[in-house]
Amino acid sequence: MRKEELVEALMKKIEFKTKKQAQEAVDMVFDEIANALKKGDEVAISGFGAFKAVKMAARMGINPKTGQKIQIAASTKPKFRAAKALKEAVK
Repeated sequence: MRKEELVEALMKKIEFKTKKQAQEAVDMVFDEIANALKKGDEVAISGFGAFKAVKMAARMGINPKTGQKIQIAASTKPKFRAAKALKEAVK
């Protein structure tokens, strides 16, 4: 399912008057998750899962084309951990 399909499904279930309203609702949810992760907060959605920002340490890597060792800088990455209910629903 792509974002556009999610907007369509939300529009039908919640009966938004326009597609734009459904698009704004989806965008607001994604923006709030991103903003919380930027601040270092964890976003836990009961029955779905939790998003958190994880700091990755600097490390050595290997360029797969050349085999040359390269330094990979430290960074922060988003991580998602699925809730038990979501895992069971997908089985």
